[in-house]
Amino acid sequence: MGLPTGGVWPPRHLQPIYQHYNTLDAWYVGDADRLAALYGDPTAAGLPTNRPSQHRGGVVGAVARWFWGEPTPSGQKRAKVHLPAASDLATMGATLLYSEPPTITCENPQTQARIDEMLPQLQATLLEGAEVGGALGSHYLRSVWDSSVAEKPWIAAVHADAAVPEWRHGRLYAATFWRIVEQDDNDCLIHLERHEPGYILNGLYRGGPGNLGDQISLTAHPETAKLPPSTSTNLPRCTAVHVPNMRPQRMWRNYPAGAPLGRSDFDGPIMGLMDQLDQTWTSWMRDIRNGLGRIHVPSSYLQNLGPGQGAYFDPNREIYEAMNVLGGDDRMEITATQFEIRVAEHKETQAELLEAILRSSGYSAQSFGLRGEVAVTATEVSAKERRSLTTRGVKGLYSVPEIAFMVEMHLALEAELFGSGVTPERPTFVLADSVSPDMLQLAQVAELWRRAEAASDETLVQMLHPDWDDKQVKDEVKLIGDARPDPLADLGAFGQLPAENSEGEDELTNAEQ
Repeated sequence: MGLPTGGVWPPRHLQPIYQHYNTLDAWYVGDADRLAALYGDPTAAGLPTNRPSQHRGGVVGAVARWFWGEPTPSGQKRAKVHLPAASDLATMGATLLYSEPPTITCENPQTQARIDEMLPQLQATLLEGAEVGGALGSHYLRSVWDSSVAEKPWIAAVHADAAVPEWRHGRLYAATFWRIVEQDDNDCLIHLERHEPGYILNGLYRGGPGNLGDQISLTAHPETAKLPPSTSTNLPRCTAVHVPNMRPQRMWRNYPAGAPLGRSDFDGPIMGLMDQLDQTWTSWMRDIRNGLGRIHVPSSYLQNLGPGQGAYFDPNREIYEAMNVLGGDDRMEITATQFEIRVAEHKETQAELLEAILRSSGYSAQSFGLRGEVAVTATEVSAKERRSLTTRGVKGLYSVPEIAFMVEMHLALEAELFGSGVTPERPTFVLADSVSPDMLQLAQVAELWRRAEAASDETLVQMLHPDWDDKQVKDEVKLIGDARPDPLADLGAFGQLPAENSEGEDELTNAEQ
């Protein structure tokens, strides 16, 4: 298909999806001004506070009536507070998947060595992609190279709101990644990088927000000056993969352009719950502000600053002149006002809302630190965080095959374009266990298996050290065998045990004689 010649960008058929990305991104970033502007708080844009949209029905009225859409009363500062539950959800999902390095293995030793070299940087890329993918619903992986930055090509993540995918039978056929390399008022330079079977294409466009404009030379900007317009990969498939967070995508189930996309961790009613959580948190902070002690003093206690300058009360002044006032001396007293801070009510409401958000997202309250009890052993952790671990496994079903193919495709690209000499091979990709095993429990199991003679030394070593390779396991088994006592060491020349206390036996024989 090639690069576009201009027009609306992103393409019109993806505009609803990009509008949804904007909503998800606002919650993920957590900027209060952006959330207020998104949901129509007129004071965020300097508009009048009277909004007829709040009295309308349908989606417009519902969104306008959200907490973040409520206008700030005239003469007051906006005091709404955001609790970053959305970003915490995305971060927690990513750490459950890739906080520990995955195991990537293949049969060819040379290929394995190259994968081991890639793994540290790849783990960081997967962690980034999983977090942004948890927020937006998807992310992409692609191969990039630049000799001025790194000696060898590497795998990089691309966020879903910077990609224009093309699907065939629900699978990624081609993808165009874009970024704004320079922007000045309404004029901007947009770089497009298209990955399609057999080719990687680059183009630079001069346009504006929402408009791609005209294509210009890549040399017009330093960041794209060294990029080739076209690179032949000689590979039968696109050199990029789409990694969904979870499926199905309920919003775009019947929308062809969005059906293959992934689902965000806070899609659907979860954003409404997060809006109510922010309302609860803001109410709690308001109670704290209102709970500050106030005093009420008679006007005669105030120090006059002059005509039009107002007056003030000096709390350090010790002597005041008594005045004859109606009602007696009690009219001269200072009164204090102290409002109650409803800590328990707000705390319980906030905890219930957080648990509802976590249940809808597929995570356990224990993973979020909401429960007071502490799990000690790995078995207790697995039991208390079962829902989170189940969600982690489901996410792995969607991400692992795509990542394994990406590693194979990257190795093939290195061999084809850079002559790496490494044989491309699709590796076995296994997620690391996010719950570390309890060594005491493993030792007890190994001891029971040993007594029952139900497992060999090699099996027990592999169970205790799952991260060891075959050579390490065999070396450990040999050391165990060398340290174990030889049961035949005490046998005599004819396989009989030596006589005990032979001198005593000789004395007994002589006595009998």
